[in-house]
Amino acid sequence: MSDTIASLKLTKQQAVRNAQIQKPGFKTPDLLIFEPRGKYYGLFIELKIESPYKLNGELKSNEHIKAQSKTIERLKQLGYYADFAWRFEDIVKLIDRYLNEKL
Repeated sequence: MSDTIASLKLTKQQAVRNAQIQKPGFKTPDLLIFEPRGKYYGLFIELKIESPYKLNGELKSNEHIKAQSKTIERLKQLGYYADFAWRFEDIVKLIDRYLNEKL
């Protein structure tokens, strides 16, 4: 499953409906795999074009990224494997490792 609505321009009516079903403060990750593996209930990946981290490892000071990070941390607390990913090869490896339970 993926969050395809993130890149869509919605009509006013669609935006109202979407706002009604979205949980306030929860940023749905882009890629969701609802398949339990090992100690995890599922895999959630927030896809980025580039790293959301500064060179020193701190999260960049972008409010949208901070909100996404908060969601990722909440998902981890609930028992999901959740993280940012930005390089295609790394994303594929992460999914393969998860599905083969080698995390």
